[in-house]
Amino acid sequence: MKRIASRANAFFKFLQEISESSRARRGQGLTLLDGLHLVETYAARGGSPRHLVVSESGAGRAEVLAALAHFQDVDTVSLPDALFGRISQVSPGVGILAVIPIPPEPPPANGGFAILLEDIQDPGNVGSILRTAAAAGVSRAYLSPQCADPWSPKVLRAGMGAHFFLLVESQADLVAVAQSWAGTMMAAAAQAPNSVFDAVWESPAAFVIGNEGSGISAPLLAAVDRKVRIPMPGGMESLNAAAAAAVCLYEAVRRQQGGGRRRQPPGSPPGAGQ
Repeated sequence: MKRIASRANAFFKFLQEISESSRARRGQGLTLLDGLHLVETYAARGGSPRHLVVSESGAGRAEVLAALAHFQDVDTVSLPDALFGRISQVSPGVGILAVIPIPPEPPPANGGFAILLEDIQDPGNVGSILRTAAAAGVSRAYLSPQCADPWSPKVLRAGMGAHFFLLVESQADLVAVAQSWAGTMMAAAAQAPNSVFDAVWESPAAFVIGNEGSGISAPLLAAVDRKVRIPMPGGMESLNAAAAAAVCLYEAVRRQQGGGRRRQPPGSPPGAGQ
């Protein structure tokens, strides 16, 4: 195991660059997994890191040693705890990072259970949505170019391994995807006439979730099949993007598992749920 003790070391500078810069990650085609859970999930999904990085204190921990044993042929570097802390943002952590290749953009598709994210800029929201999508059985996630970088360490941490269960397209033309979709493409929109619980659609469905502040753009709204709202009887004006995605995705799961569409509530106007 090689030990690096200087901030001037070229490999340490490389780690800082791919930790902090989306341009560096794209240029190198590499990113960082920060923490034992992500490294273990990556291993369980058959991934092979380019490098492993451990802190001096972490190098003696049983769980870190087990991870290193799984990747015996992978180049491993040890950093003093102070230097390791300049790269890792997991606190408290057991002291392990993995440098992995970013998967290539997936081939085109035009159907299935999917989620489209337009200009969602908070890394925690993007990661949380991908985590929920993977849990719900979504096969594919499309992200517009203005979304937070899905392969940033912050998004990867929030995703908790979801990236390894999904096909993620990070520079997607969402309008083109929606226009060519073979299935029901739906947008979560606050002013939609029908509730997500009462609207009619065919499974599998795709859902569009918009920017935290401005929502979904007019061209994308025009390209979807249905617009649905999430009822908020408590009086709040909106939900967090990750919460909205969870409501929509799990309504789809409920229907896929035989829950069907909710009956039209008494007193609802003619055409509600259509």
